[in-house]
Amino acid sequence: MSTITRFAPSPTGRLHVGNIRTALHNWMLARKAGGTFILRIDDTDAARSREEYVDAIKADLTWLGLDWDREERQSHRLERYEDAFTRLKDAGRIYPCYESAQELEIKRKIALGRGLPPNYDRAALGLTDAERAEKEAQGTPAHWRFLLDHEEPIAWNDGIRGPQKFDAAQLSDPVIRRAGGSWLYMMPSAVDDIDMGITQVLRGEDHVSNTAVQIQIFTALFAAGFAAQESAAKKVPCFAHEALLVGREGKLSKRLGSLSSDALCERGIEPEAVIALLARLGTSQPVEPIADRSTLVASFDLATFGRAPAKFNEEDLERLNAAIVHQLDYTAVQARLPDGMDEAGWHAIRPNLARVDEAGEWWRLVIGPIDQPEFSEDDRSYLAAAAAALEWGSDPWGALTAALKSSTERKGRALFLPLRQALTGMDHGPDMGELLPLIGESEARARLTRAAAQ
Repeated sequence: MSTITRFAPSPTGRLHVGNIRTALHNWMLARKAGGTFILRIDDTDAARSREEYVDAIKADLTWLGLDWDREERQSHRLERYEDAFTRLKDAGRIYPCYESAQELEIKRKIALGRGLPPNYDRAALGLTDAERAEKEAQGTPAHWRFLLDHEEPIAWNDGIRGPQKFDAAQLSDPVIRRAGGSWLYMMPSAVDDIDMGITQVLRGEDHVSNTAVQIQIFTALFAAGFAAQESAAKKVPCFAHEALLVGREGKLSKRLGSLSSDALCERGIEPEAVIALLARLGTSQPVEPIADRSTLVASFDLATFGRAPAKFNEEDLERLNAAIVHQLDYTAVQARLPDGMDEAGWHAIRPNLARVDEAGEWWRLVIGPIDQPEFSEDDRSYLAAAAAALEWGSDPWGALTAALKSSTERKGRALFLPLRQALTGMDHGPDMGELLPLIGESEARARLTRAAAQ
């Protein structure tokens, strides 16, 4: 069976680094198997879903290079949810409830006060037809819950956590439809996974209990005759739950605003750096500045994922970013470089960059103007000799320093630093052997002469 995975964001905000990690791992799972990666927009919450966030999600995934094979929208699939709802209702697996939010909260607090799990007490199941009719006549809206089968065992072999077992009696019957008729996550997600043939569901460990509930929803739907098509295999997807991301100080959620895709892009973080970090974060494999995604995809393996929280460190991302920038070809960055910088210029300054947008600062050393420091009288004489000794050939820097070393007996720092300072105004920077040809003979001689004349 072909592997089919999905990334199912709700368009209620921008993607953040936790969402990106989920999307990436599902993309890698599909790509390694030569399967299908589906982008499913979970937009049944009409009150909070916004089209601008749909566009932003697509733009973020595109920036990251996470291409999808199909796009689905839950808002276009409401008839399928109605069909599933009717089937489950007819099968007695969905029942109406009439408690208000305040009443449910009181029940929850009472249960907690007694040391019990805050599960729904199924009081609505005890209502007679007359009592339900009375509530509806009074205008009390019903919300709908899925009836868990306390006798049906819930178990699966999790792709990361291993064998999992849940007692349905310890879980609360989930609300699947609000009083106003809108859908919650549980049932539409299962319906979509059936219809789209999802074979692998990889998500955060905060969904483990949701999976336990959804497994019963899957089996209930199959028993009620719901399937993508008559010949479709009635098979529950394989589930895997990865540890959540945390920061150095605990939960990452407090800082997600600064870790959104657009924020990372604005900070000059390369998508390759984000991918390289998140691809292996939380696994036993080393996090390395690997820009070749095929290498990362080939090494992707759920067996390497650990159970401990995956620690996200922005300093690690910055270090990876610098290492990735040092690998980028000129063609990959050409459109983002300052006017006039050619491939030789990029090759010269690239080792000094932490971000591509720093290129302009270093390119100024070539095009000028530069601010030269004050030189001692001895250094000014040395720089005058350098201006006279400058000869242009295939290696002007090597020729100049060799000639000066011979004629002045200077070496090391005393030989190189005054030249760098006069030519660039800096104590450090790109390799002068690559930089000097970019500056050019006439400009280099003028800078040496100006420094000598201070």
